[in-house]
Amino acid sequence: MNAPLIRYETPTPHVARIVLARADKYNAINPQMIFEVNDAFTRALYDDTVKVIILAADGKHFSAGHDIAETVEEYQARVQAEQHKVGHWSGFQEPGTHGWYAAEKDAYLETARRWRNISKPTICAVQGKCIAGALIFAFVCDIIIASKDALFSDPVVNFGVSGVEWLAHPWELGARKAKEFLFTADSWSADEAWRLGMVNHVVERANLEDFTLEMAKKIADKPAFALKLAKEAINKTLDIQGQANAIDAAFSLHHLCHSQNFRVFGWGMDPTNVPSLANIPKKPG
Repeated sequence: MNAPLIRYETPTPHVARIVLARADKYNAINPQMIFEVNDAFTRALYDDTVKVIILAADGKHFSAGHDIAETVEEYQARVQAEQHKVGHWSGFQEPGTHGWYAAEKDAYLETARRWRNISKPTICAVQGKCIAGALIFAFVCDIIIASKDALFSDPVVNFGVSGVEWLAHPWELGARKAKEFLFTADSWSADEAWRLGMVNHVVERANLEDFTLEMAKKIADKPAFALKLAKEAINKTLDIQGQANAIDAAFSLHHLCHSQNFRVFGWGMDPTNVPSLANIPKKPG
């Protein structure tokens, strides 16, 4: 059994904290971490003493994003062996686009959708770098609190991909800034993210944990049923405006990029602008 990659904590009454604990690998997201985070959300969801959930991370950086050395193929293997599924797809061991699409849809799109719709308020505390797939973890939370040293980026256009699997960027940044964010692959500071409305608060690094916990405690003082319905009302408003359908459409385009890269490069990403990708073991897609 592998050592756990997250911790589940209850730092104060009515608050659960899920902590990414793979700091030696910059909290890179692999299948084990996805399963463990999902299980932790489930634990907090069904514990009626918990009213607010914090998602945080150990170490200098929140997360380097997907561990592209192992993520998709490992997820295909583990989800089949462990029958540990989140969404409603199958065919994880099928060759070609079928298996790749099924694994990414379950691992990234459906987990993100589930976490976004968890009925309890969620707060993400971000320090250091929050790259690509790590944005999904932050975006699905209701509130984002960043330390002053936080940097946000989605550089996957460099890899020949249109954006990460849960492409909430236009809703978080506005359409024009979302385009700039993706087209340039630049890293944006916590202050810029706050200015654009993606981040709720920017605090000193040393105060991040305490500030986040104090906000969680303030929210936890409110009636649980009212909190759940307030969250549902706002999420439903976004869905009526088209967020859910837009994210589904963007996911399909994401996979069109993978298919193009398989045809041209024999792998799901384009290594032309990212030489380090050439060293990643390739498996048939």
